[in-house]
Amino acid sequence: MPELRLNLITREWVIIAREKGKMPEDFIGARERKRLPEFIETCPFCPGNEAKTPYEQYRISDEKGWKIRVVPNKFAVLSKEGERQRINIGLKKSVNGVGLHEIIIESPVHNLTTATMPVEQLKEVIQAYKDRFIEIYNDSRIEHVIIFKNSGTASGTTIEHPHSQIVGIPVTPLQIRGRIENSMRYFDDTGECLLCNTLNDEINDGSRILCNTDHFVSFVPYAALSAFHIWIFPKRHSGSFSDIKPDEMWDLSINLKKTMSMLYYGLEHPDFNYVIRSGKPSNSSSEFIHWYISIVPRVAMASGFELGSGMYINPLMPEMSAEFLRSVKIPS
Repeated sequence: MPELRLNLITREWVIIAREKGKMPEDFIGARERKRLPEFIETCPFCPGNEAKTPYEQYRISDEKGWKIRVVPNKFAVLSKEGERQRINIGLKKSVNGVGLHEIIIESPVHNLTTATMPVEQLKEVIQAYKDRFIEIYNDSRIEHVIIFKNSGTASGTTIEHPHSQIVGIPVTPLQIRGRIENSMRYFDDTGECLLCNTLNDEINDGSRILCNTDHFVSFVPYAALSAFHIWIFPKRHSGSFSDIKPDEMWDLSINLKKTMSMLYYGLEHPDFNYVIRSGKPSNSSSEFIHWYISIVPRVAMASGFELGSGMYINPLMPEMSAEFLRSVKIPS
């Protein structure tokens, strides 16, 4: 019989469709991926093609050259120019589309992905995330900043070179606001952080834990919204990603690489999205906001039922997802 599980953090019901009889191996991609070279002459993000991108806003370098570059997105979803202005005409509500949209080029090497990137390079990526996150919030027009990575065509990207994006928007999305209000309500009722309690519950249960390092834990949530949906929680309570410490950045690099390697080698390099869900820098000391990373492998399509009901159908038991990923042999 199917089981309905409530995801307390998103407040969404998930149908765990046991009767579909899906096994983890059923989600391994059937298509053959082409082998990519380390450099492609026509790629705008490869070394030597810096003139093909807009002006550089940020760089991390060593004696060999650049390691990380940040440039404006040529196809930005918002305009950097202009002032934020709210317009109310009867029932018509709008805000002019000002904001910031940047590309974080994660490496000069074209054929790397999160799972195959050296830990040292991942640490530099996380440092760039933090620096740009804080800088964009310094713009008074910005209400919310989102950091995300799309990898593979099913994720919504067309560029293979390893990169992430960061967008500062002039409003707080209703989904973000709803989750903050839910965490606030839980804190009002219990005096405790919902995500801290979720993490403790997952650690005590153990069946869905993937990688437990000094400062971070990755796991498949009890009410995972989709197959192999993963969260990475910091053990230290903090309301904002901007508050991450140097030793935590190193540890997150180790945890993220191992977690993504489980997906990469276990599911044969699936397309994926990940996003850092975080409060503002001013929320760092919040007692009820707790930042985290959400990882969604693109191994299944949403159905009309999901679109029409707002509920999710997960065709694979979260415990099976976690057990399968823990068993993956990762090359040294």
